[in-house]
Amino acid sequence: MPEIALPLFLCLLIPLALVGMALINTGLNRSRNAAHSVLSSLCAASVAVLAFVIVGSAISGVAGEPAHTISIAGRAWGWAGGGALFARSFHVTDWHGLLALIFQLFAVSLAAQIPVAGGAERWRLTATCLSTGFLAALVFPFVDFWIWGGGFLSQLGSNYGLGNGFVDAGGAGVIQLTGGLTALVMAWLLGARQGKFTGEGVPLAMPGHNAMIVLVGSLLALVGWMGLIGAGAVLFYNAGPGMLLMAVINTLVAASGGALSALLTTRTRFGKPDASLTANGWVCALVAVSASAPFVKIPEALLIGLVAGVVVVFAIEVVELRMQVDDPAGAISVHAVGGVWGLLAAGMFVSGQGQFLAQLIGVGTVIGFVVPLAYVVNYGMNRVVPHRVDPAGERQGLDLHELGAGAYPEFVTHREDFLRR
Repeated sequence: MPEIALPLFLCLLIPLALVGMALINTGLNRSRNAAHSVLSSLCAASVAVLAFVIVGSAISGVAGEPAHTISIAGRAWGWAGGGALFARSFHVTDWHGLLALIFQLFAVSLAAQIPVAGGAERWRLTATCLSTGFLAALVFPFVDFWIWGGGFLSQLGSNYGLGNGFVDAGGAGVIQLTGGLTALVMAWLLGARQGKFTGEGVPLAMPGHNAMIVLVGSLLALVGWMGLIGAGAVLFYNAGPGMLLMAVINTLVAASGGALSALLTTRTRFGKPDASLTANGWVCALVAVSASAPFVKIPEALLIGLVAGVVVVFAIEVVELRMQVDDPAGAISVHAVGGVWGLLAAGMFVSGQGQFLAQLIGVGTVIGFVVPLAYVVNYGMNRVVPHRVDPAGERQGLDLHELGAGAYPEFVTHREDFLRR
């Protein structure tokens, strides 16, 4: 049917965002961990899909179907979907529900990539899979339902007159903020990589091994993000052709602004532009504009991107220097900080009385739900299955230690060993 073709095509673009994220994360890691990084991304995506199908889809529910609610002041507030395990609530006759499920599977896969970036170069593959299973089975589905499935955050407009309710067309909150906060938790629990901080707590540079891979990944991510935002707008906000075209334009405009503002910021601060931070500015702008791309004007999308590009440069510095958190790919700054900025920007630019308050409530809810839950559960997991690789394995590199072979067997991958002699 013609009405299926467009959202399905947009959904099928989303895997390019997965590829882009995997390349960015790998390029920002050292060469001794390159194969392990890509395999972790692949395994995280696989576990996320299965965990969501088996458990998570029941919590996310099916649009239009009965959901679990509680009554507050005479109003019904949805807190969880009423679906069945193994996605048995979805039927072949409900093409809209199946399209939403396809979108959600790609969305949860993308969310699972973000903690992998935060724990890079010291997170064991087995522990990565276990943590991802919890994220996809329980954490992501609740946030998904609250925002996209007709839950209480989306009801802030109808129940309390706060604008249009919590607005998040392309997953700045559902995907990016949820994944970014989980990355923060994992970076806390795992601790810093060996040699990252001096005895005085000064962070030392550990450059990624391939800036070209990072930049190519950023370009691929753009196409995937256009599909992500466009499909979300159609499936959850009934976007028409005009809104869809505006979403594509605003996505490109914001990304361009983010890349250039990050480039100029690093050029001003460091004397020369930084390739990896420019790529982070590009992706942070994509993250930020995800919330509101179909609904805002072009100048507003440009402003969102410009601010994101500047903010991410300083956020990465704060995370490392002030918070003493080792985040190899800048995932916390790009996805968590960028997601918060984008969601609040939607409150400023999307029309509707009380919209900013609705966005603020939503951001606070996601932070208050994800951080403590992810911390407690992963802390418990770590007591049973240690998350961090042993020091000798980290020194050797996860490619050899966990996989038995390096990504670049014909090249020297431990240059610093020779430079120190």
